Amino acid sequence: MEPIVLYDTPSKLPGAQWTPNPAKPRFALSYKGLPFVTVWVEYSEIGIVMKSIGAKPIKRADGSDAYTVPVISDPNTGAIITDSMEIASYLEKTYPEKPIFPHNSEALIRTFYPAHEGLLMPAIKFILGRSAEILSPDSAKFFMEVRCKGFKLPWDEFTSEARRDVEWELLKKAYNTMYEWYQKTSGKWIMGDTFSYADIIVACSLLWYKRVLRTDEWARISSWNEGKWIQLLTDVEKECNLA
Repeated sequence: MEPIVLYDTPSKLPGAQWTPNPAKPRFALSYKGLPFVTVWVEYSEIGIVMKSIGAKPIKRADGSDAYTVPVISDPNTGAIITDSMEIASYLEKTYPEKPIFPHNSEALIRTFYPAHEGLLMPAIKFILGRSAEILSPDSAKFFMEVRCKGFKLPWDEFTSEARRDVEWELLKKAYNTMYEWYQKTSGKWIMGDTFSYADIIVACSLLWYKRVLRTDEWARISSWNEGKWIQLLTDVEKECNLA
């Protein structure tokens, strides 16, 4: 089997990876034991590179097209797939061994995904602000422009300390809700003793925080809910052979 190509965008951090959406196929590919290679594309160059390989754009909320990562190119089938959830679906159908949608759960996990994102979205502006700090100058500039347009806010709203306490409370409230979800299961995963893509979704946001936040900020999240989130990230990394 030829390696699948994963297109991701780098940071200046050791190891380069940082952003949650490309992390999801990285975790899924590794969990399934599929060979893959990473092609790093600067944030400012994503549109140019994705067009050049024939990747499809996604639709923004306003209906306009946007080229993004992750994208995978599978030389074994000729498929080029955009969007982390569509990549997961493709991998599951094409390489069903070690399922990430066990017990026919894809429809349920597709519902879980926006519920998870909806909890986090009101609280992540300062994390996006931190993210720009670890990018190359050109990519940081492009990243800031995209986020300002997406949120319809000036960049200082992402870096201001004025609402930081409120954002921390919103983030903690979101994870308190997710903790309640996990407490309703009999095992360590959202589906009890059965690992699934839902756990990858949760872990990849946590990995983002760990990578871009300051040490004391990550320690703060790690202390919540009796250490549930640092343990979950550790467990998912181990389950996906990324520990």
